[in-house]
Amino acid sequence: MNDITNILDNLLSQDTPYGLNAAQKALMFKPGLKALTRLHFDNCIGYHNIFAANGLDINDFTAQQTPALSVQLFKHNELVSVSKEQVIKTLTSSGTTSQQVAKILLDAPTSRYQTKVLVHILQSFLGKKRLPMLIIDHPNVIKDRQSFSARGAGIVGLSTFGRDHTYALDNNMAIDFAAIKGFIEKYPNQPILLFGFTFMVWQHFIEALNQSGETLDLAQAILLHSGGWKKLQRQALSNSDFKAALEQTTGITGVHNFYGMAEQVGSVLVECEQGYLHCSNFSDIHIQSSEDLSDAPPGQAGVVVIESLLPMSYPGHRLLTEDTATLIGEDDCQCGRLGKYILVHNRVARTQARGCSDVG
Repeated sequence: MNDITNILDNLLSQDTPYGLNAAQKALMFKPGLKALTRLHFDNCIGYHNIFAANGLDINDFTAQQTPALSVQLFKHNELVSVSKEQVIKTLTSSGTTSQQVAKILLDAPTSRYQTKVLVHILQSFLGKKRLPMLIIDHPNVIKDRQSFSARGAGIVGLSTFGRDHTYALDNNMAIDFAAIKGFIEKYPNQPILLFGFTFMVWQHFIEALNQSGETLDLAQAILLHSGGWKKLQRQALSNSDFKAALEQTTGITGVHNFYGMAEQVGSVLVECEQGYLHCSNFSDIHIQSSEDLSDAPPGQAGVVVIESLLPMSYPGHRLLTEDTATLIGEDDCQCGRLGKYILVHNRVARTQARGCSDVG
């Protein structure tokens, strides 16, 4: 595992998480991915069985030939490469009470690097100073165990980037104008951070403002939001429409959506000023044709395969997701950040849970 931690420490020492071009990144990413594959092959019985069932030779493969495990696999199997005594944290994926959720088991090193990498990525957008933080949710969300796995956990995780945490909604999910206006008056003419899940921001904040006829002066704010686009796409709401409505009601122009999943720590793709989601030095992405799984060329939509150098306690370093996206380019975004950048579209109807029958 020293090979992996040395690579991660090297990447964390970089001034920016978006400073390596494709060739520079490959020098560290490919060996790291291969070392993780060997680590999990040697320590996770289920992962070892997937290799055996598919006739793969651990001593004769490239990093790109590493099996891409379906995210569905983690909803049906507990895959772990460390002893139970080493597990210090369990992450769960979002889902309704009728759906199974994935349980991702983290040991201390994986958890520690998850935090360090998230800080490294988000500080490049938010700066290193903790900003006053307005949370687009209600205070009880972190106490409600049913919603905690998704919204509550997200709020707790992102709250470390802010201070003086103030909730924009009351416990009845109504907009709390007194709390918001008091917050704005307390921090005039300075940057503040807003965070909320996308559908919460739209339904309980933007639409509530429209219905009330009121506007807020939050022109200095930066909004970080994620999740819930599937619900909004049913309403034919685009990202540009979302931003336009937000600016009209609040004056906010600094908006960053981010893409990530509980099943893969380290893969946090943040939206840049041009509207694209960027891979950092710690993750990589491949867009594959849904028909034959060949690499789709830039500009053509396909299924997302996402990779991360962080999952050391479980074999989540290369995953086949349920999302479709288009690779826009690499190392040439007008925002100045290097790496691949994409547009995510929607969820595929059904992703085959590859390897589910091979684990046992």
